[in-house]
Amino acid sequence: MTTVTATSSEFDQAIALDPGPDGRHRGELGAGWQIGGGINGGLLLAVAANALSRELPGHPDPVSISGYYLSASRPGPAEVRTELVRRGGSLSTGTASLYQDDEDGTPVERLSVLATYGDLAAQAGEVHTSATPPALPPRESCVGMEHAPPALIEQAALLERFDLRLDPATVGWAVGQPSRQGRIQGWFRLADGREPDPLALLLVADALPPVTFDLGLPGWAPTIELTVHLRAKPAPGWLRVSHATRNLAGGYFEEDAEIWDETGRLVAQSRQLARAPRPR
Repeated sequence: MTTVTATSSEFDQAIALDPGPDGRHRGELGAGWQIGGGINGGLLLAVAANALSRELPGHPDPVSISGYYLSASRPGPAEVRTELVRRGGSLSTGTASLYQDDEDGTPVERLSVLATYGDLAAQAGEVHTSATPPALPPRESCVGMEHAPPALIEQAALLERFDLRLDPATVGWAVGQPSRQGRIQGWFRLADGREPDPLALLLVADALPPVTFDLGLPGWAPTIELTVHLRAKPAPGWLRVSHATRNLAGGYFEEDAEIWDETGRLVAQSRQLARAPRPR
């Protein structure tokens, strides 16, 4: 695979920021990262995390990061405002808020983040877990985005940024036959070949179609809160990703994700609370 540099990667361009005074960073949210009515929540979390990485030298990697989505982000200029909460020897904690100007020029907070940072490269890299990677068919036997319903691509432009191969057992919803098990899983990498790193894992945690599709509930499922725990730096290559839910109540559901790297390590876990799609 051809190595993709940071300057040529669509993901790195999407999270790029220009630093300013007082912990403020300016960027541009691209239309290619939309899903439903706004920018993908994982991409927004990566933008905010990139700003914090710049403000916490010596602790470049998010270890635990939580984002609260206050209003829908749209393509266009954005500003991330960061603040150091605590600087320690092995970990530091900071906050970040992503703002966009409203139509009248008033700054509106879109995302509020609290995160603890460390240096994943300084850790041994070994992950002890009783969890097992999802049993996926070979990539050539999985369902690529070239087979996705056109209506899905129209609703989720960001899927064109991914090389996503879904497990056929979890895509019956695409032909009107959801399994109703509440699980979607598959192989993942960025379409331009950019290798995974901790910031990219934040995107991956929210990259698959909503698990509510597998419950027979198509449509946009906006994220309310997303927390990601990062366990290790991912090895180059494909990622195995599994998203699942066990509860849908009061119009909301949780979505749990596990991300495994090419070597079979569990490199990240996440949970988000999202609003279920409204019945048609």
